[in-house]
Amino acid sequence: MADPITDERVASVLRTFVRGCEPVLPRLRDIDADVAPDDAEVDQNLLRKVRRRLAEVRWPGSASWARMNVEQRAHWWVNRVGKLTALAASVTGLAGALGDRLPLQDVLGAAGQGLLLCAIAGEHGVEDRVTRVRLLASVLFDRELDPAVAAGDGTDDPEAAPEPPSGRRIGLKPAAKWLWRQGKLLLAVQGELEKRPHGRFYHRLLGMLPVVGMAGDYLGERSALKRAAKSADRWLHSSGFDPNRV
Repeated sequence: MADPITDERVASVLRTFVRGCEPVLPRLRDIDADVAPDDAEVDQNLLRKVRRRLAEVRWPGSASWARMNVEQRAHWWVNRVGKLTALAASVTGLAGALGDRLPLQDVLGAAGQGLLLCAIAGEHGVEDRVTRVRLLASVLFDRELDPAVAAGDGTDDPEAAPEPPSGRRIGLKPAAKWLWRQGKLLLAVQGELEKRPHGRFYHRLLGMLPVVGMAGDYLGERSALKRAAKSADRWLHSSGFDPNRV
């Protein structure tokens, strides 16, 4: 019988995970919005139309983003992270029930949810790792960590976090590789992964079928991300983090 997974072990793994997410999140926020290198070279009416349209687009740093509340920003992150993670996490659905016996989906799914939780924490003004570790432990593993345990004793290996994907943009393939490296960190607490938010029961039923199981797993992972986001919002509010200050 395996030894029980302690809070200290969970905290150690999540500290490394959170550290690995930090350089990736700003790049996921970035969206190219170049209008023109030189206004003089562009028709002014067209330029005004483009600028007006850009002002309506919702991305971090835009005028529309500033008018969004935290709940709306969290929804943006669900879609943003979901596009990069849910499909990668649902690939095992191609193998039907056999693929579901492997830890790949839970590993990638938990990694994607952890990335989303770090993003939502940022939208609530939470930048410290200790709080983010406690948030992930609560939502992913249903564990309420003591702040001292979440902080650790300062002996973590700073090189343990995976390197972020190279290049300006993060596509599906490099994102999947990075997620797998992040997810492998979570294998150290594999017994906890089943506790993470999942999709509806009918997503799982569909996911057991060959080929079409990929669609069921994909929809299930998107649903799970939404559930994780709602749980994060409840935890942050109950912990006294006021989104109105963001």
